[in-house]
Amino acid sequence: MQTADFTVSPLDATFGAVVTDLVLPDLSAVAFDTLYKVWLEYALLIFPGQNLSNVAQIAFAKRFGQLEFELAAISNLLPDGRVRQDNETDDVLKVLKGNMGWHCDSTYMAVQAKGAVFTAHVVPSHGGATGWADMRAAYDELDAQTKAKVQNLSAYHSLYYSQARAGFKPSIDGKYKGYGYFAQKPPLRRLVKIHPETQRPSLLIGRHAFGIPGLSKTGSEELLDGLVEFACRAPRVYHHQWKKGDAVLWDNRCLLHQGTPWDLSEARVMYHSRIAGDKSTEYAAPS
Repeated sequence: MQTADFTVSPLDATFGAVVTDLVLPDLSAVAFDTLYKVWLEYALLIFPGQNLSNVAQIAFAKRFGQLEFELAAISNLLPDGRVRQDNETDDVLKVLKGNMGWHCDSTYMAVQAKGAVFTAHVVPSHGGATGWADMRAAYDELDAQTKAKVQNLSAYHSLYYSQARAGFKPSIDGKYKGYGYFAQKPPLRRLVKIHPETQRPSLLIGRHAFGIPGLSKTGSEELLDGLVEFACRAPRVYHHQWKKGDAVLWDNRCLLHQGTPWDLSEARVMYHSRIAGDKSTEYAAPS
């Protein structure tokens, strides 16, 4: 699809598009309005070779709303530039490994994130792709019995739960203060989410979800694991193999995402700007 300002090339999936022939920092207000509509339609937009500076990335992300946080390095480097040693005790690497499970951002916070801008600054020679999965199409493809079953169910969401279940509990309880590790009760969120702008239903699942009220622990895990296994398969998934300078924008209200493994002796440096959710639609009171 060719707009007046850029080219949109849909992915071979139920969602997502590559957007070219534009410079993100130079988008006019009119062009941005068009891009926003394209984003709502495709949920994932890939912008090859933008080479955004940190300042430009933050400015672009802010056009989508207030930010939950402006910029975070998603990196396996120490502050002095050395590669972290994969000795199974490094809490930063534990979070990176945990995020290789399918998840939505900030569902364990009171307000779920709206979306994110992600950029590649240093990429490994192999691996390290990021995957996304379309929870709108997954909901649409559920059989009638499963749709009826999940329609009125909810699940709690917790980073403590997801990291512990994956075997990546922080090494020193109470001292590692990474994002999401602080004293709070887990919020309860519906399994079927209605997108506040498109009104499309989608599944709100992923590794942070647990403890469906009314089900046993085993029953809850079996249902949630089964939904993820069903949802995250072709044609509802796309994995992007990064090149330096790529930028990506995704809608956290209807997609799951995951990191994928790479040789952790090689550097990988990405930057993440998280777009805050609207409290009127993304708030879930802690239980």
